[in-house]
Amino acid sequence: MANSVYWSSFSSLILKWVYRKRSIFRSFNKLNVISSCLFILLTISIIYGYIHLFKAVPHVIVEEQISISSKDSNEPCDLYDGTWVLDEGYPLYNASQCPFAETSFNCLANGRKDNGYLKWRWKPSNCEISRFDVGVVLEKLRGKRVVFVGDSLSRTQWESMICMLMNGVDDKTSVYEVNGNKISKKIRYLGVRFSSYNFTVEFYRSVFLVQIGSVPRHSPKRVRSTVKLDELDNVSSKWIDSDVLVFNTGHWWNRAKLFEMGCYFKVNGRLKLGMSTMAAYTTALNTWASWVENKIDTDRTRVFFRTFEGSHWSGPKGHTCKVTENPLAQSKSEYSEYRSQFSDIIREVVNNMTVPVTAMHVTPMGSYRSDAHVGTWSDNPTVPDCSHWCLPGVPDAWNEIMFSYL
Repeated sequence: MANSVYWSSFSSLILKWVYRKRSIFRSFNKLNVISSCLFILLTISIIYGYIHLFKAVPHVIVEEQISISSKDSNEPCDLYDGTWVLDEGYPLYNASQCPFAETSFNCLANGRKDNGYLKWRWKPSNCEISRFDVGVVLEKLRGKRVVFVGDSLSRTQWESMICMLMNGVDDKTSVYEVNGNKISKKIRYLGVRFSSYNFTVEFYRSVFLVQIGSVPRHSPKRVRSTVKLDELDNVSSKWIDSDVLVFNTGHWWNRAKLFEMGCYFKVNGRLKLGMSTMAAYTTALNTWASWVENKIDTDRTRVFFRTFEGSHWSGPKGHTCKVTENPLAQSKSEYSEYRSQFSDIIREVVNNMTVPVTAMHVTPMGSYRSDAHVGTWSDNPTVPDCSHWCLPGVPDAWNEIMFSYL
């Protein structure tokens, strides 16, 4: 009997303990559920915030900080942060021996006496650009098609590249313009063939990259022509089938070349008389970017866009051109006045593209070279030139950088 009472009491205690534990477990499970829900909500919030932040931060152009013979493997190589150094191994060619260098850019042949401006090489701060090896480059380009598109600064880079490459060709007659044309400022297409290596280096003159349009009916009398910001140049289909594609535009986007000549902007067939130059430039570059994304096979074609080149006009109205004997010595940080809005727009547009494009940010390196402009040593010395560069000169450095990517 006593044992029966004992077991009854013991069973009662066990049941009470079980019920109490079940209650605790229920509370614990409820807490678990609540905690899990809060954790899930917190995770979703973090992921959403990360995605939002990722979209807000511009994509980094990997090509602008590539490692090329870097001194410190922990530091990326910024090819455009550096200085000009004297190098007796320069220049890379003689413009007078290159039939594709315009007379107006051959400063020595046009009377310039000092030749120190020819001896400068661009040196990035924490790495080295490989020395230009014309034999290697010629072989790399065998069977390829290189296309430059843009204004006269693009044509200068095109001429520079041809002259650099011709130094490695024994039979100079094997290099020729495909249509027998002489170099001209106004001709829309020039193509030079290196027949021994089966490749061409071509130039398409397209100063705005977008189309020149007609004047809408009932427009003000001051409107004589338009720039159609939402349509790429009508010869753009000829740029597609290329292996290297190099763009620039900027020097025609100013009042003298636009509004003072009666040229205004047009979008969707409608005049935009109050549109600023920078807003129009941004619209045009977005049109270009969309075209590249939809028309260019970037698995085959390497696309470059060179930023705005520094000029050294001075004086109250910016019409004075003082060419120095040596590059300017100040550091890059002291050149905020040379930072171009055009270059900022180019880099921003390229950063936001969905396909790989390399922005060649040559603006800072050019800002030092007040010694390398044509000045009065052109084929028309009465018109000073502080926008274009002598050949050989600064455009050779652009090509050396481009070859380092390739």
